[in-house]
Amino acid sequence: MSIQDNQTKLVPALARGSQILDIVARVPSGLLAKDIAGELGLAKSTVHGLCNTLVSLNLLIKRPDHSYQLGPHVMRWANAFTARSDVAREFASIWDDDTDLPGATITLSVLENTDIVYIAARNSDATEGRFDFRSGMRLPASITATGKAMMSHMNEFDVRHLYAGVADDQSIDTLIQVLKTDKDCGYSFDNEDVSDGLVCYGAPILDSKNKPIAGIAVSLLKEDATPEKGKQIVTNLTDIAVKLSIRMGADV
Repeated sequence: MSIQDNQTKLVPALARGSQILDIVARVPSGLLAKDIAGELGLAKSTVHGLCNTLVSLNLLIKRPDHSYQLGPHVMRWANAFTARSDVAREFASIWDDDTDLPGATITLSVLENTDIVYIAARNSDATEGRFDFRSGMRLPASITATGKAMMSHMNEFDVRHLYAGVADDQSIDTLIQVLKTDKDCGYSFDNEDVSDGLVCYGAPILDSKNKPIAGIAVSLLKEDATPEKGKQIVTNLTDIAVKLSIRMGADV
């Protein structure tokens, strides 16, 4: 349960519907009602009722094998969010004009509790079939380059509060040490944590209060990540991140 849940009285049916969408989003192959019920600790009849409602609203799709996947209406919301995001528009503009890394996969994401959510992605031919990033995709922040890049600009108290009840003290201590190193370096690195054979370099985008509002990452196959290529990526990545941060009002 999030901090907001503790502070605000929620409508149970809406909260459960949101939880179902989050659970289904984590499993692209689809989930059966019994699996959803087991994870939420609800009766299958209750989950069936909620899922049927979500299907009728096009928020879920029911497949022939009776499993559920995210429906098309979710993408309308994702597209609307992206269309309203100044960061996403600036990201595309700067990338088109200034990049000298045409072969790389580029992503833009935001931090949501202990996850990141991708709001823009451009997959390259080089990484096709290995791992495809998509707008709306959610991954644990602690294993992603952009997640660590954003959290590296949070203070230690906020990081510990974020992961309280989610991870043990030793894991949190280890994460904080990684974040301190990443902040000193100016970028974060994912060494095949998201996908075997894929590495990612991430940097934060800051707002007018110098707080992280998004993260940008460059991903490529590990066999292509030579020291020279890595240096080139970091140079481009941090340059674009600084430009985006300045456009968002940051003092960098």
